[in-house]
Amino acid sequence: MSRILALTACPSGTAHSVMAAEALKKQGALLGHEVEARVVDPSAGPGAWPDAATLLAADAVVLATDTRLDTGPLGGRPMHVTSTASAIRDPAGAIHAALALGGAPAAAPTPVSAGVVLDPVVPAPAGAPGEGAARVDAGAVSAPGSATGPAAAPGGTKRLVAITACPTGIAHTFMAAEALKRQATAMGHEIAVETQGSVGAKNVLTEEQIARADAVIIAADTAVDLSRFSGKALYQTDTGSALKKAPAVIEAALATEAPAAAPAAARAAPPAARAGGKGGSGPYKHLLTGVSYMLPVVVAGGLLIALSFVFGIEAFKEPGTLPAALMQIGGGAAFLLMVPVLSGFIAYSIADRPGLAPGLIGGLLAQQLGAGFLGGIVSGFIAGYSARLIADKVRLPEGIQGLMPVLVIPLLATAITGLLMVYVVGAPMKGILEGLTAWLGGMSSTNAVLLGALLGAMMCFDMGGPVNKAAYAFTVGLLSSSSFGPMAATMAAGMVPPLALALATFLAPRKFVASEIEARQATGVLGLCFISEGAIPYVARDPLRVIPTMMIGGAVTGALSMLFGCTLRAPHGGLFVLLIPGAVGNVAMYLAAIAAGTVVAAVLVAVAKRPAVEVVGAA
Repeated sequence: MSRILALTACPSGTAHSVMAAEALKKQGALLGHEVEARVVDPSAGPGAWPDAATLLAADAVVLATDTRLDTGPLGGRPMHVTSTASAIRDPAGAIHAALALGGAPAAAPTPVSAGVVLDPVVPAPAGAPGEGAARVDAGAVSAPGSATGPAAAPGGTKRLVAITACPTGIAHTFMAAEALKRQATAMGHEIAVETQGSVGAKNVLTEEQIARADAVIIAADTAVDLSRFSGKALYQTDTGSALKKAPAVIEAALATEAPAAAPAAARAAPPAARAGGKGGSGPYKHLLTGVSYMLPVVVAGGLLIALSFVFGIEAFKEPGTLPAALMQIGGGAAFLLMVPVLSGFIAYSIADRPGLAPGLIGGLLAQQLGAGFLGGIVSGFIAGYSARLIADKVRLPEGIQGLMPVLVIPLLATAITGLLMVYVVGAPMKGILEGLTAWLGGMSSTNAVLLGALLGAMMCFDMGGPVNKAAYAFTVGLLSSSSFGPMAATMAAGMVPPLALALATFLAPRKFVASEIEARQATGVLGLCFISEGAIPYVARDPLRVIPTMMIGGAVTGALSMLFGCTLRAPHGGLFVLLIPGAVGNVAMYLAAIAAGTVVAAVLVAVAKRPAVEVVGAA
């Protein structure tokens, strides 16, 4: 039996490194060896490595890494270097290679003045001789496939540009951008990322950056203007894929071919390779685009209405007073725009600018006809697809083709949308909305609890993914019908995952790695802000145990919120909306519901999780 030391590291310090460590540990046991598997924290510097006694006690060392590491502290210890993916796929091969290398005599050291930085390991092609054999002598490292130095990135350094955007423009937008930057750097590429967040575009890509780029990545859950990228290799996906599968996204983008040259008039936007699933431009993405533009209108309107109640529940009924003005702005103007904006930007996502006017008009008609947000959703799709159909099928003489976007498309699409809303869609949608509103208003406590539990579980299922956004969009839409209970349940449940996981790191610290424990304060703050995505790093490490426990906690919070009759007039802001008097109804019970779900989820995840693999160099 041999003693093997397995060291693993990946850019995020989570999923791949832990999976590789577990694979090597289990395979070593099957082969009759004793394997000590450790996850190396790349940010810990020299303290990340085991001490000299541990290195000397090991008969062989495996280093599985996808990130840059300073290996100087390892001295002259021979080791087998590979990628985490190779270690996961073939742990037996990695162990055998390490044992074979462990008995070899030390090579002559390469003179260096300091520890050499080990570049990310890129697996050599199958069957490549000498893959993974590496020796560390006085800080010098020879990586797989290279006799004297780190392996170069395949195909050399590439230049990438990217845009990230999500419906709320808060969490996924910036987390996806950071994931792409980190992974591109680890792969040896250059990348510039423009974030189209809630405060507008940041780090806007320049014409020079776009011109020099080998590929373009659009990681967005909402519509993004592609006209700047004419003639470039363009790959589209969603923010979730960019966040969780950044290596695959970058590789797919670099594998995408640029479109053939076309006349300027014919290439308004390049055809894009698309990831499967929700990363495309289907109805779900169009709906989220509409919701993202509607949110600021709803937030502003809801909080202004709540402010009018500070002076008394019926103070707004006195003409000429400040409460009356606040109610007029929030309820009379902002909420009047809610459905038209939703409809208009659904159409905009489908047909670009020519679809905006028909969508806005269709949404206003839906409001006037009493069809509410359901009618607005339908009118947005009618306007968008009719405008796109007209743009594709109607051809005018070349001399008057310029009339299409400003006259022909808006006129015909508006007429089609308006007539369908008045004669076909309006009345059925009004009936459905009235029935839904009446059902919500007359629910028994049992039905209210069940609805709250369902919404709460959906909010905690995928932390900002499609199920989460579906529940959120539904309850935001209900605000236009003065149904404020489901919104309260939804936001309360959405705060549970990050709050519960932050609490669980205190209850069972041995079941979390150092990076998770260090991040708990930030995770807790994200939870207070109603940013569920703060839980994603914890979910990525152990989804089968974390997701079900979070869903149970979210269901408890949602059910209690509905049972206590809590209401919420603003669709975002987390606990900070409590600073606005009247924004939350039944505040004490609302806080109790959040606390109950958080404690339940924290206890369950603390019990369900297994002890974490040790992180070397953790504080």
